[in-house]
Amino acid sequence: MPDHAPHRPPAAPAAARAARPLRLGVCGPVGTGKSSLIALLCRELSGRLEIAVVTNDIYTDEDARFLRSAGVLAPERIRAVETGACPHTAIRDDISANLSTVEELEEDYPELDLVLLESGGDNLTATYSPALVDAQVFVLDVAGGGDVARKGGPGIERADLLVVNKTDLAPYVGVDVPAMLADATAARGERPVIGLSRTDRASVDRIVAWVEEVRRSQAAGVLVPSDPGPMARHVHAHEH
Repeated sequence: MPDHAPHRPPAAPAAARAARPLRLGVCGPVGTGKSSLIALLCRELSGRLEIAVVTNDIYTDEDARFLRSAGVLAPERIRAVETGACPHTAIRDDISANLSTVEELEEDYPELDLVLLESGGDNLTATYSPALVDAQVFVLDVAGGGDVARKGGPGIERADLLVVNKTDLAPYVGVDVPAMLADATAARGERPVIGLSRTDRASVDRIVAWVEEVRRSQAAGVLVPSDPGPMARHVHAHEH
């Protein structure tokens, strides 16, 4: 009898696969577009990567419900952690609830390539423990003000990637995007900054390429998780 099993692409060679999926954290203040960014990445990458998502909220699963309703992944691949306290605590200080949820997903879906972890909305000090994620993205948006990047903090200065989101809104909120990106770059040195708008294909391609490159580094065993740290010091140099 003919084999009518659905065709699946061949698995990557063992040497090209990591021992576990890349765990990528996404954090930043309330309203900066973290959930929308995760939805975008799922839409762009789910055709070629196996993905799951963990969201964090204090007393609700609203972010998880948003992602499920957006249809970006099968609903069972999107799981919610209700922290019951400051979201920063659950991604940095006591990571047990998040870590157990990630490990459950990895057990349920052994072929996962990428797990995205979204923090609940927090302030400019939010960073992930390197025991929870391999790399982290910090998200700002232009509606928060063009001066936010200059204010510094560990996420802005030292996360693996800084995203300045919703750049298409700049004309409506009076923000000079090139100046904001320049401030962010000055705060971060050689660490990457991406100005992102879902309506700008080039910026979408840049963030997708960044995620894919980080995943390749992790799969090859050369990605070393860094710790932005809760007490990173921001220094403004002034000329008089």
